[in-house]
Amino acid sequence: MNNARNIKIAVLSEFESRHGGENSLLAVLPHLMQLGVRPIVIAPDSGPFADCVRAFGIEVVDFRRTLADGTAFSQSESRDALAEKICRIAPDLVHANSLAMGRLAGPVASRLNIPGVAHLRDIVRLNRQAVADLNENSLLIAVSHATRDYHIAQGISPDKCHVVYNGIDQTVFRFREPTGFLHRELGLPQDAVLVGNIGQIALRKGQLPLLLAMQQVVQVLPQAHLIVVGKRWSQKAETIEYERELHELASSPPLQGHIHFLGVRHDVPAMMNELTVLLHGARQEPLGRVLLEAAASHVAVIATDVGGTSEIFDSHDSQHHHAAILIRDLASKCTNDLACEFAKYLTILLASETLRNVLINQANRIVNERFEAEKLAHSIYFHYTSLVE
Repeated sequence: MNNARNIKIAVLSEFESRHGGENSLLAVLPHLMQLGVRPIVIAPDSGPFADCVRAFGIEVVDFRRTLADGTAFSQSESRDALAEKICRIAPDLVHANSLAMGRLAGPVASRLNIPGVAHLRDIVRLNRQAVADLNENSLLIAVSHATRDYHIAQGISPDKCHVVYNGIDQTVFRFREPTGFLHRELGLPQDAVLVGNIGQIALRKGQLPLLLAMQQVVQVLPQAHLIVVGKRWSQKAETIEYERELHELASSPPLQGHIHFLGVRHDVPAMMNELTVLLHGARQEPLGRVLLEAAASHVAVIATDVGGTSEIFDSHDSQHHHAAILIRDLASKCTNDLACEFAKYLTILLASETLRNVLINQANRIVNERFEAEKLAHSIYFHYTSLVE
């Protein structure tokens, strides 16, 4: 059908902001372009994501599912608008960068007789219509085997669904000597030990047990400080209350002065190099991009063993044991139990540079071998060519 070295794709993305899915796409786009892919991005044409896309020399075609006042278009209206933009671009295939966009685009691409690819970056329950919409795509890319298995159990076509892990640009996330800029920014003494948590403020991201863990840790290691990077995006009442609870806890003894909420940051690669340990308390995680970023940056990780997390740090290869501390059996643990586990392991890790280095070296080796952005761009390109040749 087409020269495999010159594939024109329409990439559909939902948000103005940059979340894990957007950052994963941005990591592979330059490598796909080097392989001969010509992307045009259909997305909101303002904001950090569009700015990064344009920096690659890629055109952004404006597409939004809501009006300026927040009124949402119907599914039918959104599909009609999307179809018009796809027809104008005339791509060889459409790649929806999220589950929600894959559901929107699947029937449109099928109707237009254009191959559709949907990236499954979430582990969420789907109704029968959502499954049917996603199955109208020609190909489904899951970011982990855990994600693939979850959705196949819901009715996603196993023949269409393939695993391609997220990739990391290791020129961006890499080891650098810490400069102390965060200590200076926060007015902390040089001997303060910085522990980090990076991700949106939400119940499923599990910040609460981390703060409860820090209540125990600071009484043993008063120089320990937790840096919380991320923003609450959800407007649900329970999430608003959750954020309020976190701030109330952080402002009360013994945590007062030890928890630092920094919101959205655009210097995460540099911040990562200032951390001694990354904590990740998620209750659900398709494939935690921040875990890959920490491993590439030589930061030791303590994380809950959920979703695709063990696919990053566990391996049948004996050389890859001890790449992170994973807290298992979450279903049997309440929030306080989970906090005690994080406190125990964080205290051990902060006391042992030798153990941290063992974890760091093994995790960094895994990232180099299996999660490099250029290598995974080749996997995506392979799937593209299977649809357009």
